[in-house]
Amino acid sequence: MKIMKRNQVIILVIAIMLVTAGYLNFIETNNNQETVQTNGNDVQTMGDATFVSSQTLVQNTLKKNTNTFENETTNQTSAQDNEETEEAEYFTSSKLQRETMYSQMIESYQKMLDSTTISAEQKAIAQNEITKINDTKNAIMITENLIKTKGFNEVLILVNDTSINVIISKEELKQEEIAQIQNIVSREMKAEIGNIHISNTK
Repeated sequence: MKIMKRNQVIILVIAIMLVTAGYLNFIETNNNQETVQTNGNDVQTMGDATFVSSQTLVQNTLKKNTNTFENETTNQTSAQDNEETEEAEYFTSSKLQRETMYSQMIESYQKMLDSTTISAEQKAIAQNEITKINDTKNAIMITENLIKTKGFNEVLILVNDTSINVIISKEELKQEEIAQIQNIVSREMKAEIGNIHISNTK
């Protein structure tokens, strides 16, 4: 009798499980028939309501954040490129102006040498000035190149009598870097440390 009752209970439990599974399947099938899926199951509509899957919301949010990040990065990169371009143009333009000034000075002294109305003493002075200008140009070129070898991208040296201005393309100059630049300028251009003025463009 006990065996019969136990078998009956097992059969009853199995029957209940089958009925429950059938009911759940019926509800799921009914819901699927009422649901219209569009755009690859991303957007679902039921009656007048529209449902967007959580996956779509996540994808849209990620896409929006990615686009915002890309735009900000592009703007920052563009601004940085513009700044670097302007700085490069500054150094190029300043060096061209410096070269033009020295060329004009040499040309003026050369005219004095070619003149027949200028005394020998004046011609000697003119020749001496031409030599000084050429020496200064060579010293500037060598000094700028030596400073560049220390890791600086752009260097500009402007000489005004005994005052020497050194402009470095760097956001911040450390004290040891300033001392290094001063030593190079002092050695190559035979200048006193007190007459060397170092600045940066950024």
